[in-house]
Amino acid sequence: MLVGQDFTILHMNPAARALMREAEADFRTELPRFQADALIGSSIDVFQRDPAQQRATLSTLEAPQVTTLRIGPRELDLRVTPLRDNGRRIGFAFEWTDAGERRRNLDHAAQLAALGRSQAIIQFDPDGTILDANANFLQAMGYRPEEVRGRHHAIFVEPSLRESPDYQRFWDRLRAGEYQAAQFRRVGKGGREVWIEGAYNPILDTDGKVAKVVKTATDITPNVQLLGNLKQLIDRNFAEIDGAIARSAGSAGAAAAAADRTNAEVQSAAGGIEQLAASISEIAESMARSRAATERASDETKALARTTDSLTQAAQAMGGIVGLIRTIASQINLLALNATIEAARAGEAGKGFAVVASEVKNLAVQAARATEQISAEIDGIQTTSTGVAGALDAIREAVATVLDSVTLTAAAVEEQNAVTRSLAETMRNAAGSVSTVSASMGEITAAVQEAGDAMGKTKQAAQVLVR
Repeated sequence: MLVGQDFTILHMNPAARALMREAEADFRTELPRFQADALIGSSIDVFQRDPAQQRATLSTLEAPQVTTLRIGPRELDLRVTPLRDNGRRIGFAFEWTDAGERRRNLDHAAQLAALGRSQAIIQFDPDGTILDANANFLQAMGYRPEEVRGRHHAIFVEPSLRESPDYQRFWDRLRAGEYQAAQFRRVGKGGREVWIEGAYNPILDTDGKVAKVVKTATDITPNVQLLGNLKQLIDRNFAEIDGAIARSAGSAGAAAAAADRTNAEVQSAAGGIEQLAASISEIAESMARSRAATERASDETKALARTTDSLTQAAQAMGGIVGLIRTIASQINLLALNATIEAARAGEAGKGFAVVASEVKNLAVQAARATEQISAEIDGIQTTSTGVAGALDAIREAVATVLDSVTLTAAAVEEQNAVTRSLAETMRNAAGSVSTVSASMGEITAAVQEAGDAMGKTKQAAQVLVR
């Protein structure tokens, strides 16, 4: 926009007119009289609320001045240059620019600069000729700028790929505007292997044709080498790991089987001990009954011993009576003898008395014989009673010994019964514990199998990472 010395707008080129029409609504928010199509021939005072200040500034302007105007939401960059003719100022040139575009360009430039600091960037013609490369890319590939400019992208690939149809299709797709991104194996200076993770970005011109291809990349060679080393390590150790897992699985399976067998044996033993406990309980009850019977036998033996003592005393008493009878019989016999002597003296008168005396004598003799026989029987009874008493004493001592043995045995059986019941309870608990161990061994076996599966998946994942 050309402005005369009197601050009248003389000319506007099409770009300036288009910009003013576009910004007219924004100008009118602050300058209600502003009209884009009426600017030529009007004063530049239309752009200011305080025209006097603007005129004062322009009157003293000797060199180009740049400022930014904010009109509502819009920002415009303005460059004012004094126009001179033979040293005399004849007017001003106003150059208007949309500041938003400048700011966007600055933002894009800052983004590109930031990207260039962290990424390797190289630019190609659509045919693959290298236009430029930043320091990161040159460092990754080991080249200097003059060694790559003007050369083809093929210097970064192996000869076998360079001559392949895949490489030709790669560039055909880029020339067609197709974006491509992946991990690429490239060849650096001296044949050094370089791995990059990058993207080839076709850049289109205003006609929609590919003007150039910009590649942004990151050098991942150390990561790929690390993954390669990891794969070698996994391949080297997986056989041992697989073997260890297999052995662990086998051992766990064998332990589980042993635990199952032990569980069955413990269950069987627990059942046997419970039967033994029942049998011992019956024996304890039988011993208790035997103890009671033995105690009763001991009491009966004591009572019989008392009866035998009474019999012995009675036999002894009968011996005294027999002695008395024997004395009486002896006196009767002596009396009969005297009666016989007296009858002989009496002669005929004493014959009848002699007969009586003879019968009395006979009775005395018979009484003496009977007395002897009774005495012999009583002696036999006494001897028998003494033997019975001795035998009863021996029986009483034997019964006492048996009673003591039965008592001790009953106590031992009762203690054994208690221990057996405790053992049966312990065996039941042990059976439960073995069942738990068996279940745990099953879980361990499953865990080992899961570990084996996980190691297999890890191996596959490592192989995928290496690819």
